[in-house]
Order: sequence, then C-alpha cells, then structure tokens
Amino acid sequence: MERTLVIIKPDGVQRGLIGQIVTRFEQRGLRLAAMKLIRIDQALAERHYAIHKGKPFYEPLIHYITSSPVVVMVIEGNQAIEIVRRTMGATNPTEATPGTIRADFGLEIGRNLVHGSDGPDTAAYEIPLFFDEDEILSYQRDTDRWIFE
Repeated sequence: MERTLVIIKPDGVQRGLIGQIVTRFEQRGLRLAAMKLIRIDQALAERHYAIHKGKPFYEPLIHYITSSPVVVMVIEGNQAIEIVRRTMGATNPTEATPGTIRADFGLEIGRNLVHGSDGPDTAAYEIPLFFDEDEILSYQRDTDRWIFE
C-alpha cells in the first residue's frame, strides 16, 4: 500500500467542496488513513513549501494556504500517488481533463482546490509534517477484495 498526502486548500473548504472532493478519492477505491481540519500556520507553510522558496509565487502561496482552514488527509492504496494526481487533474484547471477535481471545480491556477504529493519521496516528507504516526490508521475494508487484486 502506498500513502500520499492530500490537502483540500482554503478555496475547497470555503466553497463547501470537502465532501465532493473526498468522495472522488473514495469512489476510485482509495482509503482514508487520516483526516483532519486544521489551520496551517506560517512556520508549517514555510516547511511544506520550502522547495518553492525564492520563486515569485512563494509569498502569495504562503499567504493563501494560511488564510483559512484546510483539510489534510493521508490517502492509501495501490499506486495511490499516481491515482490521486490523475483524479486531481493538471495543476492549472484550464488544462485539466474534464472529470478531474480541478477541471470540474476550478478556474485559476492559484485557486486549484487541492494539493497532492508528487512522488514517494515528497509523500514521505510531507505526511509527517501534518500527522504523527499514531494518527494514521491502516485497516481492511470488506470492499477491498473487490478493488485490489
């Protein structure tokens, strides 16, 4: 089982899309291993987006992600990272494939609703920023035998 971090950003929370976004991942067959509503503070935002420090969009991104509550989740499943990223769609909603979260609900790159780890190393770095290991639950669902080979 692979794990990945997903954040429903302030625009997704403020627009009341939490349920619809979570449903997209669950309908794909992925499992929620952890989820909470939090407000990201400046220090956490800077650690999370450290890779973008010095880029022109860094400061606005920090300001935005700290502006309102977000939902952070650990999602697991076979190839969870790739499936989450395909379900979210391209970073720029105008380039996202119809049927993806960003294409269906987004219009602008700066308000693209969700963040997902872009690879295993990123997921391994990001998940502990938001969750202690004892907050993450692995469990079997009865439906897993109909989803995973």
